[in-house]
Amino acid sequence: MLNIIDGFKIFGLNIKFYGILMALAMLVGVILACKNAKNRSLKSDNIFLLALYILPLAVIGARLFFVLGSESSYTFVEILQIWNGGMSIFGGIIGGVIGVALFCAIHKKNFFNVTDVVVVSLILGQAIGRWGNFFNQEVYGQVITNPSWQWFPFAVYIDATASWHQALFFYEFLLNIGIFVGLFIMLKKVKQKGYVTATYLISYGLIRFLLEPLRMAEYNLMLFGVKLSSLTSAIALAIGVAILVVLIIKSVKSKKMQNIKK
Repeated sequence: MLNIIDGFKIFGLNIKFYGILMALAMLVGVILACKNAKNRSLKSDNIFLLALYILPLAVIGARLFFVLGSESSYTFVEILQIWNGGMSIFGGIIGGVIGVALFCAIHKKNFFNVTDVVVVSLILGQAIGRWGNFFNQEVYGQVITNPSWQWFPFAVYIDATASWHQALFFYEFLLNIGIFVGLFIMLKKVKQKGYVTATYLISYGLIRFLLEPLRMAEYNLMLFGVKLSSLTSAIALAIGVAILVVLIIKSVKSKKMQNIKK
């Protein structure tokens, strides 16, 4: 019998939908990045090599960030069992940033030139990955007690609580798709490096900051009296704004210098 959490078996091997969705998100992300590479004068070979830096570090970062922020205790073996769920996108982003930085330092590439391509794939991968949360019955909001609203996709039934909850994973999926469309167009239209990256950090940071208070999280680590996930969202948003401000100031100064030369 098919179980959305346990998945299915092939030749005795347990295949989980969560893992399938994560693998699909990575594959689609790499393919899309190869397509978008030309917008930043990069080659497909650069993207395949970049993936070797990003993907392992992103997975490690995503798992460690979740484990460190969890109220549960994990054995070393349980930490390695990523197929059971428990991945933090912010940990994945941190790991991915380290991967991009290493790639750019070793292969002499412009950091923002690369991240502009990466974030377009990243947000689409995040949208796909949210459906992994559906199969694992994660990322849901407050209990819905009104029977009139107990229907998908507004709400989702969670077996562990035997009740209907706000389908936060689906809300974020839709918002992520909206960001993806905007960034995809922006990457083609805006040639200045860094603007796409800044827009991603601002838009996704804002979305997560607004949704996190509704979430009945699997982990609720607090720092400075604030949920770690909310704090991380605010930091991502702030970094995005800072990058955007710096880029705008540089652009204004560059135009002034050009006018002086004329």
